[in-house]
Amino acid sequence: MLGRISVFPSPQELGSALAQLIVQRAAQSGGRFTLGLSGGSLVGLLARELPSAASTGTGTGAGPWFVAFCDERLVPPEHPESTFGSYRDRLFLRLPEPKPTVLGVDTGLSADEAARDYAERLREAFHGDAVPVFDLLLLGVGPDGHTCSLFPNHPLLQEKEKIVAAITDSPKPPPERITLTLPVLNAARTVVFIATGEGKAAVIKRILEGNEDNSLPAALVRPHTGQLLWFLDEAAAKELTVPFEKHSIL
Repeated sequence: MLGRISVFPSPQELGSALAQLIVQRAAQSGGRFTLGLSGGSLVGLLARELPSAASTGTGTGAGPWFVAFCDERLVPPEHPESTFGSYRDRLFLRLPEPKPTVLGVDTGLSADEAARDYAERLREAFHGDAVPVFDLLLLGVGPDGHTCSLFPNHPLLQEKEKIVAAITDSPKPPPERITLTLPVLNAARTVVFIATGEGKAAVIKRILEGNEDNSLPAALVRPHTGQLLWFLDEAAAKELTVPFEKHSIL
């Protein structure tokens, strides 16, 4: 399942389109809007575009926003590697009222304890559902094909029961993290992969054109009933030969 592929002239145009998508999905939710965020370069894209896009509507959308994280490094919020800290300092305070409810990870716990605690609070937030169903998940993809903190050939790719798992041997530092598992990613109503830069071009081609069913974590994200979207800039899409939607400069 390739999903719908959209290619933009630059990260700036991509970020603007992504912000508009978020605001549209929030308005269409008809109530509480549940959003899962990833870190990395996505923080900068959203910090630049989402506040103004959200301000053009009624606050942050038709209903309250509930924001959680697709994974988190177990470092204090003040640490430069903290996903929560990055969003707190660069985005959340700049969103219009009403501010979103943000579910952060207790990074003072051990990895296993933090995963259990986060899973319990997610289930409470989703009214005890066995697997939370997010309205929208925003995912990145690494040059090795990892997404969230799910890495190639790692046992967590086989996890079927837990909705949040601990990882203490991440090949990418810092080593201790918690991550949503594939059952949660594949339960979402919409999943958007975001990739920019020439350094992602080779892995994007492998995922979208290769036979990677059992090797690259990002290729294992196939929403059961939801929508799968790819937002790429031209550099990340440069090696693709499959059809895609090419967007003009906004």
